[in-house]
Amino acid sequence: MSWDTATVTDLRLPGVPFPLEPSGSPACQASVAGGTLTLTSGPKSDLFIDPAGDEGARPDAGRWTGLPGESDFTLTARVTVGFAAAFDAGVLLLYLSERRFAKLCYEFSPQRKPTAVTVVTRRTSDDSNSFETAGGPLWLRITRLGRAWAFHASQNGAYWQLLRYFTLGEASGARVGFLAQSPSGAGCTAIFDSIAYRQGAPASLRDGS
Repeated sequence: MSWDTATVTDLRLPGVPFPLEPSGSPACQASVAGGTLTLTSGPKSDLFIDPAGDEGARPDAGRWTGLPGESDFTLTARVTVGFAAAFDAGVLLLYLSERRFAKLCYEFSPQRKPTAVTVVTRRTSDDSNSFETAGGPLWLRITRLGRAWAFHASQNGAYWQLLRYFTLGEASGARVGFLAQSPSGAGCTAIFDSIAYRQGAPASLRDGS
């Protein structure tokens, strides 16, 4: 079944206990089949406030996010991206406001390398490339631990590499979900499978578990 942000108010994924609601522009088309979420972004879509750019020029992107509540949690997905243009990506998104958000991305670098990338935005965005892959899917994971957040990535779904540990200040009301982006291209399709949500955080954020 397919949804478009212009016609649907929410979307439900098996195992995720809260609905995902559409927001942002250009619209992001979504479909769910057998627990797999497929997103197709619009052209020139991105969430990034360039620290060297125009403060008034904030790009946007269609996204699907929901409210997990105020308890600690872990959200995991395996991401496969139809890379074409530089910065095409499938993203796990943490969103508090238009100037407080963070992205955990499987992104196509300008060197045409699939790369694990993180972005943390506090009024303006930073941009940190973590590691390149040989292609194929990449597992991504967002963890909330009180006011703190952790971003992990894994190439095999077993050993998790910590990419970022950070805070955006007060975490109440934080939304989490999924995004496909194509900042320089005509659109990008990202497939999220093995989606899992659980209450609580890993016992250690730094030991690979």
